[in-house]
Amino acid sequence: MSSNKLLESVRSAIGSHPGVGRRSFLKLSGILGSGFVLASVAPRSVAQASDEEASTRLVVSAELNAFIQISTDGRIIIYSANAEMGQGIKTALPMVIAEEMGARWEDVVVMQSPVDESRFGRQSAGGSTTIPRTWDQMRQMGATARDMLLTAGSIVMEVDKDELIAADSRVTHTSGQYRTFAQLATLAGKQEVPDPDLLVFKERQDYTLLGKAVSGVDNLVITTGLALFGIDTQVPGMLFAAYHKCPAIGGEVVSANLSDVKALPGVVDAFLVKGNGNPQELLDGVAIVGTTTFAVFNAKSRLQVKWDQRNASKDSWSRMVDRAGKLHGSRGADAVLDKGDVAAAYADTENQTLDAFYEYPFVAHLCMEPMNCTAHYQKAGSPGNSSAEDRLDLWLPAQMPARAYAVTASMFGMKNEQVTIHQMRLGGSFGRRVYNEYTCEAIEISRRMNAPVKLTWTREDDIHHDFYRVGGFQSVKAVLDKSGRLIAYENHHIGMQTDGRAVTGSGFTPTEFPLQNVANAYVSNTLFEIKTPCGPWRAPRSNTNAFVTQSFLAELSHAAGRDHLEFLLQILGEPRWFEEGNIRSLNTGRAAGVVKLAAEKAGWGRKMPAGSGLGLSFFFSHAGHIAEVAEVSVDANRKLTVHRVTAAVDVGPIINMSGATSQVEGAIIDGLSTMMAQKITMENGRIQQSNFHDYQVLRMPSAPKVDIHFIQSDYTPTGLGEPALPPLAPAVGNAIFAATGHRVRKMPLSEEGYTI
Repeated sequence: MSSNKLLESVRSAIGSHPGVGRRSFLKLSGILGSGFVLASVAPRSVAQASDEEASTRLVVSAELNAFIQISTDGRIIIYSANAEMGQGIKTALPMVIAEEMGARWEDVVVMQSPVDESRFGRQSAGGSTTIPRTWDQMRQMGATARDMLLTAGSIVMEVDKDELIAADSRVTHTSGQYRTFAQLATLAGKQEVPDPDLLVFKERQDYTLLGKAVSGVDNLVITTGLALFGIDTQVPGMLFAAYHKCPAIGGEVVSANLSDVKALPGVVDAFLVKGNGNPQELLDGVAIVGTTTFAVFNAKSRLQVKWDQRNASKDSWSRMVDRAGKLHGSRGADAVLDKGDVAAAYADTENQTLDAFYEYPFVAHLCMEPMNCTAHYQKAGSPGNSSAEDRLDLWLPAQMPARAYAVTASMFGMKNEQVTIHQMRLGGSFGRRVYNEYTCEAIEISRRMNAPVKLTWTREDDIHHDFYRVGGFQSVKAVLDKSGRLIAYENHHIGMQTDGRAVTGSGFTPTEFPLQNVANAYVSNTLFEIKTPCGPWRAPRSNTNAFVTQSFLAELSHAAGRDHLEFLLQILGEPRWFEEGNIRSLNTGRAAGVVKLAAEKAGWGRKMPAGSGLGLSFFFSHAGHIAEVAEVSVDANRKLTVHRVTAAVDVGPIINMSGATSQVEGAIIDGLSTMMAQKITMENGRIQQSNFHDYQVLRMPSAPKVDIHFIQSDYTPTGLGEPALPPLAPAVGNAIFAATGHRVRKMPLSEEGYTI
């Protein structure tokens, strides 16, 4: 069977079967005729399949998100169940399975799984949690398959199982005789599934695949333009749609020039849509449906809509800035941390007190692929749907595609079994695609048209209707004793809330560094009420709090006349875990390790030319311990050149060195791009920016050299999509101070007169 036919056969067979219980079999008749299938973590005890089913045996449990299949022609199919948005998990997770299994990577075919959480467990990506959440599970999947293959090998070769090893997609005896995985596949499928507690995982020193640089499994199709993202979906008979919403969030549609729009070339229909008022689901708007995306975009530009804006947002960034400035030096009414005696530290006249005020803006996600979704709503009894119930197919690029089931139930009254979700590759996200509003818009338009519809947002839609990284302000104050030691720290965080609840990313909590090791600390919040939608943005909360704390610590070390490296290490103190050794908590020993390594590799302390400087920062984010040193120069016109960023990273053992390097490089460049010129402002509830001309991204000639050093520790591996971004802004800001004496307390740098 050819490779394409093999993949088509597997896709068809897997996609056509419903989910099964935690300890039951999914019977996949007829896949490849003979083979071995293992899905999810093997449970402790499993019912035995009949002889005729053994060749396609599938053991299912609730926790793992991928499964493997060995075909008789030697191919090893490994399914990836989580959304791929450029973070590399479609390659990394199958690598873990292949390593434990003893498979040759060249024999592996990686496929995206269907969306079915009853079969694959949680299918999501976000918060840099996928790797730590699935690490042990993936190892168990691979080790279970290896054990069953070894058992089959011992039977066939009539030797002791302990005399066999699994490597290079074969089981080999100490005498040299061997059988390939393909030859053993059918018999392996008949073996008892081993007790997970008795499995032995490989030691790191025995890895032959993990830790190496492996090209992404889809790199070829991406670079040749053949990869299918959500926006590339094609369905027979498909129409195209655009959706126009009120520029001020919460505005209600009254009327529009629908007759004029319908008369335009390529327009099939145009109609008003009444939503449910929830920005995460369906807001009022005007839908335009046509024969091409160009036709509906053109028609959208001709729309004239009357909005009722009595309940629409009146948010104003300029008013927020004015209000926040007046709160500098005060304390918020909401205290979230009060330990020690801050007042006594202030009162001691031998101590030195410093204060500063930091500001950072709202920013957009700016995904390269605008929001899109293709929906095919088929009413009961319509052509193609002879059943008594409506049916819905969704081709969805989303971080958490299964979330669509909830809105199809609440908004459209559909049961899960009426909905089929096709998980598509995401053209960027980092928090943007956790919401379902573009999905709801596509479903509603398709429902009204009773036809497949691809909804695509314009770039302006994407910027005007994002779930932004929240902007904010922080009034910070600290006390140094006469020896230059930090003894008290105070932070008044001025952020945002909606309906009385802090929006995602707005807050400063007792777990933030450096509060853990400061004896006297006081943290309070003041939250402005807004209607502007906000949501997770690469390293939520950390991406702004790191800028403030790590910049201010550099201010303190300078005021104390101390080297910043030594100052940071003293604050970290003796090696210890916070939160009792939780892998997602700060370990000061690991923190000190990356701080020292970054400083060493960057040549910290060396004499710099005039107008040049080094800046050091550390931050613990999303379970990653990362320190960065930026080397910059600034000319008389404040033209900034970031020559090099040296990063030291401890996220445990690296799975794919190529993917890990890309993630750190991408985070650093993304952080610099955001720091330099990106800012979302709103007046009277309307977003002021619209496209790349007024919301700029870093250009290739301005990208710094990135020098990365990984500490391959033996801790459980953690994610890397987010934690390398937060230290970048303070590292650059601290370097600017070292070069010029100007202290950066506001982002973006363009507002301080810097260009790049």
